[in-house]
Amino acid sequence: MAHQTTRHIKDTDHLRAELGRNPFLLAPMAGITDCAFRTVMRELECGPVITELVSAHGIEYASRKTLQLMEFDETQRPVGIQIFGETPEILGNAAKVVQEHGADFVDLNFGCPVPKVVKKGAGSAILRDLKAVEAVFKSVRSAVEIPVTVKIRTGWDHDSRNAAEVAKIAYEEGLAWVAIHGRTRAAGYSGAADWDFIAEVKAASKIPIIGNGDIVTPELAVRRLRETGCDGVMIGRGCLKNPWIFRQAMGLMHSGQVPSVHKDFGRLFERLHQAFGLIAQGDQPERFVMLQIKKFASWYSTGYPGASQFRRTIFQHETLEATSKAVFEYFESIAALVQADTSGEAFLMGGHG
Repeated sequence: MAHQTTRHIKDTDHLRAELGRNPFLLAPMAGITDCAFRTVMRELECGPVITELVSAHGIEYASRKTLQLMEFDETQRPVGIQIFGETPEILGNAAKVVQEHGADFVDLNFGCPVPKVVKKGAGSAILRDLKAVEAVFKSVRSAVEIPVTVKIRTGWDHDSRNAAEVAKIAYEEGLAWVAIHGRTRAAGYSGAADWDFIAEVKAASKIPIIGNGDIVTPELAVRRLRETGCDGVMIGRGCLKNPWIFRQAMGLMHSGQVPSVHKDFGRLFERLHQAFGLIAQGDQPERFVMLQIKKFASWYSTGYPGASQFRRTIFQHETLEATSKAVFEYFESIAALVQADTSGEAFLMGGHG
């Protein structure tokens, strides 16, 4: 359904002002950052949020599943809807629907490395052709009055890292910001995100730059923000281990110290339960909520004692009641413990952003 309320964001300047107030954004992740999760993360003080990627072709055909991905609630504002595709005209038309839907801004996905997206010429494949980049920017920017942003990678591969050129075109076409994941499409999620390169792009750009990649602690979020001069830092997988990372990063930025936060896992899972219940689709809503709770509990348990056994246990449960009981008991038992640093271990290395 379209949102008829007044937008929180009036124009690009207002959106950039929101970024200035809270530069720690939730990175859009396919299959993860749905409406329910975004609502809870906003409550935990993340900055502007963006939906998971939505197909421009799906919008064109008014696919029910696609339209569901575009849903948001008012507490999420400012909220952007991220679209992907390869045709300037279709992306422009999709952007109009995003605007009609009531979103505060439209975000273009030029970073997805997943083969099924790339082989169609969408996602990070667009980075191979700067004329195509310009054509999409022109089409979308002229189609809507709301701000337009873009998320990219450093380039297609190491020999064609053209993020600075893309940022220049984005500036010339009037986009609000460019978010850069610090890997090429060829790198996927292997190796480390290249924040030195992101810093170089920021230094050479007239448009706000948001850095993204491997932010797993509040200290690292603030350090990357300050060392690179970026206007914002986008956090993805890091908040799936520590959902309080945004609140801690904001506190550190303002006070110089990471604030002590009460890790109220009980309240967190209550809110997730409520939020997922509101978006549950199909004839088995309780099963949907159960599967979501299992997924997030598995991620949040990373780095705590007994996590492996806990994950095995909850995935054996077949009811929401049994799952919830096991989740509450486990997290109550570890709430006062220090989470081990697992940043050197592989974690969600698929195509989620």
